[in-house]
Amino acid sequence: MKWFGRKAAAGASRPALSRAWMNGLVAPLGDWPSGYEAQVRAAVLVNPVAQRAMRLVGEAVGGAALIATAASPDDAARAVALVTERSGGQVLMATLAAHILLHGNGYAQIGAGPDGAPVSLFALRPERVSVEPDAAGWPVAYSYRVGERQARWVTEDGTGRTSIIHCRAFNPLDDHYGLGCLGAAAGAVAIHNAATRWNKALLDNAARPSGALVFEGADGAALSGEQFDRLREELQAAFQGADNAGRPMLLEGGLRWQALSLSPADMDFVALKAAAARDIALAFGVPPMLLGLPGDNSYANYREANKALWRQTVLPLAGMILGGLAQGLRGWMPGLTLEVDLNRLPALADDRAALWDRVAGADFLSETEKRAMLGIAPAQEG
Repeated sequence: MKWFGRKAAAGASRPALSRAWMNGLVAPLGDWPSGYEAQVRAAVLVNPVAQRAMRLVGEAVGGAALIATAASPDDAARAVALVTERSGGQVLMATLAAHILLHGNGYAQIGAGPDGAPVSLFALRPERVSVEPDAAGWPVAYSYRVGERQARWVTEDGTGRTSIIHCRAFNPLDDHYGLGCLGAAAGAVAIHNAATRWNKALLDNAARPSGALVFEGADGAALSGEQFDRLREELQAAFQGADNAGRPMLLEGGLRWQALSLSPADMDFVALKAAAARDIALAFGVPPMLLGLPGDNSYANYREANKALWRQTVLPLAGMILGGLAQGLRGWMPGLTLEVDLNRLPALADDRAALWDRVAGADFLSETEKRAMLGIAPAQEG
């Protein structure tokens, strides 16, 4: 007995189920790119919202004032100089912040001088770096490949020192590589780019499907081929495009103009594009109003949004990078710590002023305790 035509359907192959939620491991991610380079081209190189969000976070991290402490004051000053100086024309902190934001990984190469001490820090392209684990799964080396050329550095040289500093965002599915925001923003970027192309096409075609020419010939007769071609050429030359918007039309006998309007789907493209832009800003950790997106735009809200950007995105990212750099440089500079100087951030000036007022009014605290609460080193005698 043939149950449900099982035998007849055996030869037909069923289509594979979509696995978009598996990040492209089984099936492609719909119509948007799934590779890092393709996602960078679609987002950072083309999409204005994603590019501005990346620049906003990267430039904020790169422009933050730094403070350092170490066993030797000279080491602290040298560490700040290493982190803030340009190497190969790049701003180290801003470049690492952009790499971690997009790729999830940031790699800084320590350039050593003749005496083996660090003289420069240079950020490597993360998509060119691969981690080499040992049998137990711990990273033992980093390889950097450009075309056919490859360089390799071990994680430690036996003295506790390393040539590569790896900073990575948390990735719940990988032990060695971080998780960037491009994958989460890929769908919103694709929607935003598609809406932009749609709007451009509408502008190229008289900005909207304004109407239709209906031929009402006698006895149901249709236009001849020559008449149709001549009418189409006249419409394209004299009535189509932004330069001809609003021009009156003179119709011959038998032609009737039927006005049309945008469909609800076309009218909803504006809201769809705005929603996609807000999703992109959410993936990058930037308040939408800082990118000029529609919302509750006011000076008070803008000030609070700027604080939220620093508190929730810039400072955690800067702390991750500075912690990794300090750990990598401690082999040469014992006791090194690097932090953002909160007292020199204009965005947080109001919060810091309120903290200073509260600490100054606490008469039950000693001067040493007050300085510790404000993050200031204890006063030295003399």
